[in-house]
Amino acid sequence: MMIAAGEVELEAALWEPTDRFPRAAALLCHPHPLYSGTMNNRVIYRAAKGAVEAGLSALRFNFRGVGASTGTYDKGVAERKDVAGLLDWLQQLYPGLPLALAGFSFGSWVGLQVACHDPRIQALVGLGLPVTTYDFEFLIDNDKPSLFIIGTRDEFCPREAMDLLARRLPPASSVRWVEGADHLFTRRIDQVQSLVRDFLRLRFEGQRP
Repeated sequence: MMIAAGEVELEAALWEPTDRFPRAAALLCHPHPLYSGTMNNRVIYRAAKGAVEAGLSALRFNFRGVGASTGTYDKGVAERKDVAGLLDWLQQLYPGLPLALAGFSFGSWVGLQVACHDPRIQALVGLGLPVTTYDFEFLIDNDKPSLFIIGTRDEFCPREAMDLLARRLPPASSVRWVEGADHLFTRRIDQVQSLVRDFLRLRFEGQRP
């Protein structure tokens, strides 16, 4: 499907639970557009599956300039407008439902910036935060329930750097290390899906439309 988001149209795919009305809706943000990042990225795909297993609808999308999405890459600036526009679309589709956001790598940097300041977002998931490439200091002021999933061999998120950040995060944030996983969570992707599912299920358990 194509979704209008401001001055661009974004290619997207929506999954919904088959056994119930969704208890919330999650937006999934893919990794860097200049390094083959798309909404079909394996990590984002499996995170979306985890969200649906938790009873949420999951919207994957291509940032501007990726796939069939119009517009051009803007170094993460206009991409934040993409996120905001799709959150508006989800709110219109599911009036009254809370929203969640999950992002992987570049998608975590872009998406979490928007999510921290959007009152509609009630849960955040960051996958493979590239702390050596981008500034994630904005997370220090985020008091929303948040889960950050990192591989112990992530070349873009060394444990020492992530630990320094984690010590400054508020109590509502938690970090889960996936033992032996690299940035792409190679051979550990099942754990990522399970962690996302369990976090979102607990956060939105008992939620009613």
